[in-house]
Amino acid sequence: MENLPRIQDGNDLIFNNYNMFRKMKMNIYKWACAVAIMVLFGACEEGSRFQSSADDTTPPGKPTILKWEALYGGARFFYTIPPDEDLLSVNAEYTNDKGKTFYFTSSFYTDSLDVVGLGSTDPKVIKLYSVDRAGNRSETVNVEIVPYESSINRVAKTLSVKSGFSSFLVDWENELEQLINVYISFKYTQDGQLRDLVSVFSSNEMKERRFIEDLELPSTEPVEVSIRVEDHYGNTTENIPFGEIFLLEDEALDKTKWKIPNANDSTVTINGKIINTGVPAMFGDNLEGRMTKLIDGIIDRGDNLNFFHTGSRGRTGFSRHGNMPWNIIIDLGDYYELSRVITVQRHSGGLANIERGQYYRAENCGEFRLYVFNDQTEKWDSISTQRTPIPQGVSDLQIVKMGEAGDMAYFFPDDPQYTRPTRWFRYEGLYCFDDNYSSTGANCMSELTLYGKKVK
Repeated sequence: MENLPRIQDGNDLIFNNYNMFRKMKMNIYKWACAVAIMVLFGACEEGSRFQSSADDTTPPGKPTILKWEALYGGARFFYTIPPDEDLLSVNAEYTNDKGKTFYFTSSFYTDSLDVVGLGSTDPKVIKLYSVDRAGNRSETVNVEIVPYESSINRVAKTLSVKSGFSSFLVDWENELEQLINVYISFKYTQDGQLRDLVSVFSSNEMKERRFIEDLELPSTEPVEVSIRVEDHYGNTTENIPFGEIFLLEDEALDKTKWKIPNANDSTVTINGKIINTGVPAMFGDNLEGRMTKLIDGIIDRGDNLNFFHTGSRGRTGFSRHGNMPWNIIIDLGDYYELSRVITVQRHSGGLANIERGQYYRAENCGEFRLYVFNDQTEKWDSISTQRTPIPQGVSDLQIVKMGEAGDMAYFFPDDPQYTRPTRWFRYEGLYCFDDNYSSTGANCMSELTLYGKKVK
């Protein structure tokens, strides 16, 4: 029989298509491998450009300085980097009058370098040079600059001293936010003995306030104050005298006369007259918490559970009204001019009292508003809204000590003085510490103490 062309059935078509697919897949795989090898070798070759060699003793080219701009206590240099492939950085250095050298560096990715820490506006020679990955250093480019006044001098110009209650406070501004030390020297006579003391505070905050506290002096005894500012480059200002100041006097109010209204009670009584203020007293008797523990003179230390607890319904005690803002309202039992308040947070940090626990975070109040009741208008007078700062850069044990000591707030923080005479005090808890003072989850407080003077 004559041989005729074979007709492919369905199985043959599937088989042939499968072989074609395998061949295509193999070719794609080989192509991908080839590309990967090329990329790998290319990356290794590129990476080798930046590998240092012990045999490399060739210094890089020097930077080309385009211009410089004066800064406060320094200068900013603009330049083009040399074309060396193994360039690591552009560096600068200067030596101060005491013979100490300071170094500054900028990577090859940038085209400018800041030099700071110059203590005067006198002309200064700055040395700039390039460094490669083998540590070789280029020729030095010397540039004479004249900086603006130093950062510490600018801080010194903003210093202010104000009398406080058994204390004084020092404010300053540090617009460059450079780390500085502020040395506060103060002298006074106590019990016939001269005391000459210095307190040092370090800060890089733009605005700062620090207290010199616990000075148990009569308001007739002067305190002599002087301050100097120092940076970390060995520069310091002269002592700046602030003369004599006289402290304000106050004393802790007697808590045995205090009364806390029942939850959701919005009335106050003035000379027998009951006035509905529209502001409900808070609820704090949830779980083991009790409002009476707020004024019993005992702080929470992890083993005594001494605090109030709102159970997330602190405004009135009803869940539908929410938790915050809640209001601590106190009948002081007599008329006082108030000066400051000290609050102690819930700790619950373990029996040893060495762990941070809840201090300056969960369940404690971080932002609040202070009020006194005005008998004439029959309304609450809002005095100030404040935040308790969260400690930074300190150990848990230090935070525990700070928490146990309590957080003080003046009624008038920027100008310490007494409030108008009042019998009723109100502390409005606004926000918790959590979520940058935006959480309404503050359920607890351990103790509240008021200072002032009784109206005679």
